[in-house]
Amino acid sequence: RAAGYAGDPAALADLGAAPLGAVVKAGGGTGSFVSAQGLLLTNHHVAYGVIQYNSKPERNLLEQGFAATDQAGELRGSPDFRVLVTEGFDRVTDRVLAAAAGKKGLAYFDAVDAASKAIVAECEAQAGRRCSVANMDYGAEFYRIRQLELRDVRLVYAPPGAIGKYGDEIDNFMWPRHSGDFALLRAYVGADGQPADYAESNRPYAPPAHLTVSRTGPKDGDFAMLAGYPGITHRHRLASEFAERIDWGLAASSDTLDALIAIIEREGARDADAAVKYASQLASLKNGSKRFRGELAGLLRSDARRKRTEAEQAMLAWLRHEGSDQGRCAKGRGCLDSGETLARIAGIEALLKQASATRERDLVLNLMLTQTQLLRAAVTLQRLALERGKPDAQREAGYQRRDENLIEAQLRQVQRRYAAATEQALLLELLRRYRALPPAQHLAEFDAVFGSDEDTAKAALARVYGATRLGDEAFRLAQLQAEPAAVHADDDALLALAARLQPTLLNLEQQRKQRDGELLRLRPAYMAALKSWYRDQQRPLFPDANQTLRVSYGHVAGFSPRDGVVYAPVTTVAGIVEKNIGKSPFAAPAPLLAAIAGGDFGDTADPALGTQTVDFLTNLDTTGGNSGSPVLDARGELIGLNFDSNWESVSASWWFDPRYKRAVHVDLRYLRWLLDKVYPAHWLLAEMGVPPAR
Repeated sequence: RAAGYAGDPAALADLGAAPLGAVVKAGGGTGSFVSAQGLLLTNHHVAYGVIQYNSKPERNLLEQGFAATDQAGELRGSPDFRVLVTEGFDRVTDRVLAAAAGKKGLAYFDAVDAASKAIVAECEAQAGRRCSVANMDYGAEFYRIRQLELRDVRLVYAPPGAIGKYGDEIDNFMWPRHSGDFALLRAYVGADGQPADYAESNRPYAPPAHLTVSRTGPKDGDFAMLAGYPGITHRHRLASEFAERIDWGLAASSDTLDALIAIIEREGARDADAAVKYASQLASLKNGSKRFRGELAGLLRSDARRKRTEAEQAMLAWLRHEGSDQGRCAKGRGCLDSGETLARIAGIEALLKQASATRERDLVLNLMLTQTQLLRAAVTLQRLALERGKPDAQREAGYQRRDENLIEAQLRQVQRRYAAATEQALLLELLRRYRALPPAQHLAEFDAVFGSDEDTAKAALARVYGATRLGDEAFRLAQLQAEPAAVHADDDALLALAARLQPTLLNLEQQRKQRDGELLRLRPAYMAALKSWYRDQQRPLFPDANQTLRVSYGHVAGFSPRDGVVYAPVTTVAGIVEKNIGKSPFAAPAPLLAAIAGGDFGDTADPALGTQTVDFLTNLDTTGGNSGSPVLDARGELIGLNFDSNWESVSASWWFDPRYKRAVHVDLRYLRWLLDKVYPAHWLLAEMGVPPAR
């Protein structure tokens, strides 16, 4: 209210009404309903996999864009794309921690896991729901999140890639921006109104609320607010974790991703079909690599390691000398035992040091299992077969009956995102990095399977990929129905390889769980000490993001990144023309350039600037996952769509620096103008309640 919000702040807790009732988790980002018929607005890059799924070399919607002429013309979305509508959240801390009382390590992890699964199972007894237990403050609190899971999500409108990703990686995380990073999808349900897989007979979903699109736009200093599903922030990690992130993690990650990017680009240049199939993965890798580099630059710029170390040392000194004072204890929460707290913090440090011993190997293995299609499918199928032999409550999370529908969807989309030569090339690079690791980080079974030199690895991969049938969708899906023993014993080359690697992968998983269980038990002590220290100084301590619904509010604001440079908070179409060089990534489409030259902006023009705006900045707190978050004005009306952060603030997931933190948004007036004058879709503007003024 003090910042300028004209609505009732208390109403922001109502998930059944606008604005929060309209905000959903969409794919790997955020979206919002903008009509009563399930029309969903999100980023072009959030919907990229859906667009790619419908693209082929001869009909590349990633480049051409797409505009349905009516609902019947909307395109089927990728099978693994989900929209989750949050319906409620409840504190379940007491139940979860009671199950873990007195336990340590793996036993603690398993107790929390079992309690969480039981809570989720009860919640999902209601059909069509996807539930989870969210961990708050690193294990101090637990909340049950109940969400409606919409599985039929169709492509309605996407601008050409030269608009949706104008500037691509050159402009990524940069300001000024001129990107129309938006797309429109539609969520469908079955005839009974419940979530359903794709079927022509499905009907549009009726959301609990939808946003009102503003006919006005932002100006410098205006109140702004967004809601969304940020990923994970790490602002309350230990100083030693900050140091490792800065000294090793960020550079190592970006270097490895750059190597994979080069391979995909090389293979795509040789094979147009592979270029389309790997377009979404390539965009994700490029975004990740650049973000890691920006994060490192930002942490160094903010001197985050020194500041975090000094703050932690001050907190520990306070804890040793004053932390156990009864007058400083939180009311109703008992008093900190400084000795026990310090011992637990020392335990955390020991566990972190243990994890660092295999950090290089963990990075490589993770990429092997996340950046491949067939190998990941083989490992998934073998693990699912193993878990299907257990009672559902005892299955590993991610492999329970509730997960089989999503696993099937992921197996179906493999066909659209896999090329044999590209996957083998990616694995060869990762295996090269694995072989370069110190002997202590090697795994006997991996060495036996892939060999100790490049030629052996290349021959092994050629043999396995040449003999596998997992490239056939029918064969992949058949394994979902096969008896577990049959899957494990199948002589398919890649399935057999995954079966051979499975004991090693399970052993690594158990080691991780042992460590994670101890961290889950010990970290709350660090957080309790941190909270008490902040309280003692009468300072607020804002919680880290953990993929749950969050609100941020502030103002439209430019910034000064360095001496002598001042950035305005709004860009216009003039910048599109200035940047245009006629080739990617600055190849503005001819219809867009013609419309700009014509100057017919109608009621979407900014009255003060006298021209069409494109993007704008706010000082809102965002991170990965906030892509697609709706940006609202003081009346709660939709004025923008979040899609990026500026380069100077990419490090905000670890260190929030208000001098530099800005969020980058598409101005909704630009969307309206494109749908009116450039790539018309008047029926969608009418559905959103903003038909063109005539």
